Amino acid sequence: MSPKPPAKPTAPTAPAASTVSRNARIAWYAGLAVLGVLVGTAGALVQAAWLPLGLILALLATAGLFYGGMRATGTQVGVAAGGVGWLVAVILLSLGRPEGDGVFGGGVGELLFLFGGMAIAVMCTTLSRLSRPTP
Repeated sequence: MSPKPPAKPTAPTAPAASTVSRNARIAWYAGLAVLGVLVGTAGALVQAAWLPLGLILALLATAGLFYGGMRATGTQVGVAAGGVGWLVAVILLSLGRPEGDGVFGGGVGELLFLFGGMAIAVMCTTLSRLSRPTP
């Protein structure tokens, strides 16, 4: 019996083209932006109400939004879409009103929520792209 020749290594195949239409991707990004506004608003309210557990819960929800956006879309644009909505909500809530009312009273918890959320967004954005499974 003659030995079999070694198998030739095959070149990695390019991932299949995305079957998701452009309009569906835009809808995903818009939905993530709206979800970002909701998570940012809820986080701003919860982090001050139940400090320190509320702050941890708000940052976990923020991390879930950003990482989930990346997993759902497979790109860093998913993180950015949720991040834009989150940042808009947090900045608008931090401005307050002329009467002096505001959601953020100014303290360590609010700063940790703001800078912690931005740090989580940067970490999720700089993660490497997800590899697509080949069928």
